[in-house]
Parts: sequence; C-alpha cells; structure tokens
Amino acid sequence: MSTTQVYRIWIKSTPEKIWAAITDPEWNARYGYGAPQFYELRKGGRFHSTATQEMKDYATANNFTMADTIADGEILEVDPPRRLVQTWRMLMDPTTAAEPFTTLTYDIEDVTHGVCRLTITHELTDAPAHAALVQGTTEPGAEGGGGWAWVLSDLKSLLETGARLTD
Repeated sequence: MSTTQVYRIWIKSTPEKIWAAITDPEWNARYGYGAPQFYELRKGGRFHSTATQEMKDYATANNFTMADTIADGEILEVDPPRRLVQTWRMLMDPTTAAEPFTTLTYDIEDVTHGVCRLTITHELTDAPAHAALVQGTTEPGAEGGGGWAWVLSDLKSLLETGARLTD
C-alpha cells in the first residue's frame, strides 16, 4: 500500500523562525502534542522525540506503559531553513512501532511580504496505522487525534500570536 498525505499552511513568519520551531526542542515542545523532538541536523543524523510527564501519567492512569522514546528516525536531507527530510516512526503504540519507517518532508517557502508556506509531505507506504494516526480525526472529544492538521494549526498560532490553540 502506498499513501502520501500532504498538509500545507501559510504562516506570517520567516523561514528561520519556522525552521527553529520545527527543529529546536525548546520550540517544538511548545506546540502540537508538547513532546520535545531532537534532531542531529546532518545527513544520517538521529531524530527522536521523548514522552512528556503528562503522557507518562496518562499511560499509568490507563494501565499501559509509555516508552521514553515515542518517535524516532534518521535525517535524510537538511537544507536550513528551507527543507528537512527524515524517516519517522511512532513508537507509542505497538501497531505503529511494528510498521516500517515512513518518510516525512518539511518544505518552507518564503512566499511574499513576510508570509511563508510550510508543506509537510508524509509518505506512508505500507504503514496504514501511521496513515490513520497522522490523518487525525474530526470526531468531537477525540483527545490527541488531530494529526498533522492539529500540529500545523498549533504551530501557526504559536508563531503568529505567541499562544497555543489551547491557551
């Protein structure tokens, strides 16, 4: 099965600020699901994301174990502040952890007058659980189910207003 999902958003910001918000754990822990992401920004470098205490507490309260590393991958291409290509795999769930690595591409384009277009392309070949996860859900009350659309919306809000969607 070959699936590619593309998400695009326009942000009133600079490529450098968007790049930092994606790759700097001080920034990326402030939006989306709040889990810091760490990048070795070189070809072949490591990517990983760690569980927050809130995630671990939720797991404990619901009788399951939360791994310290909740996502991992490898950097395939780095062109700051324009393009980042990496492999990506979610480890929080046994189903996604058993699937092959997927490929995630961030493209940042300076469009006009201080506005940038951020495009996320997620290639999800043979990874149906990942595809469902990152697509998100529109069901009311689906905690943590917003996928890439939620992450991008929260990133945009943070960069443009200084506040998260949930603040």
